[in-house]
Amino acid sequence: MTTTLPAPGAALKVARRRSLKPTLVIGLVLLLVLLLAAIFPRLFTPYSPTDFDYTAILKGPTLKHPFGTDNFGRDVFSRVIHGTRIDLQIAVFTTLFPFIFGTLLGALTAFRGRWADAVVGRIADLVVVFPFLVLVIAIVAVLGPGLNNMYIAVSAVGWVSYWRLTRGEVLSQKKAEYAQAAQVLGYSPARVLLRHLLPNAVTPAIVYLMTDMSLGILLGASLGYLGLGAQPPTPEWGVMVADGKNFMVTAWWISTFPGLALTLAGVTFSLIGDGLADALRPRS
Repeated sequence: MTTTLPAPGAALKVARRRSLKPTLVIGLVLLLVLLLAAIFPRLFTPYSPTDFDYTAILKGPTLKHPFGTDNFGRDVFSRVIHGTRIDLQIAVFTTLFPFIFGTLLGALTAFRGRWADAVVGRIADLVVVFPFLVLVIAIVAVLGPGLNNMYIAVSAVGWVSYWRLTRGEVLSQKKAEYAQAAQVLGYSPARVLLRHLLPNAVTPAIVYLMTDMSLGILLGASLGYLGLGAQPPTPEWGVMVADGKNFMVTAWWISTFPGLALTLAGVTFSLIGDGLADALRPRS
């Protein structure tokens, strides 16, 4: 009986043939809006996010300043718009390296097995012993506050989830007929892993990546709020929420609008993740 090998990335090709889910469409539209604000902030506001205006301190929302001004007279709407670039950057940089490293390492250890899988497994167990946020804060506290050190801290911890997801999928795919047939046909281990196993096992990691981006934004905002992430006067949403915490009664808009922007970004990536999960879910 002849076994036909599936083309690389068969799961993704099946997904393309399916109709787009409403949640995925809505998420992509919202992401497009966020990208436009991040790339072309001057299209939305003429004000600089860092210029002080001491004649307009703590002014409420008006037509001139739709989101009001803060305690330095800076336009809150302008800071929210310009903050989109910073927070999307945080979403990408806190997930890209963990995704690449964890996925490749998970595929390699599952494929090779034995001592490599055991060693990496013990390292992963050591990492997950500590709460994620506590470990990230500890690393940032040692390295010093700032976005670059935050990226290093998250990357040192965040790869474990992707490693586990991909490892489990590759272990399952190794037992499939197409993988066994590829080995019988004499394909090199690298070709079996990279062209057949990994493309068919990476789907859960891609879906998790979208959800992890929303968590990355929230993590960046949390560290910014604590003074360990982006530093003032950077227009980052977490920093802006921290700037307005002492003015919640008299100037609620300083913290409220950046908080709403955080919620919107989180919902955006969650919708994309849910849509991808539906689109890539195998049919019976």
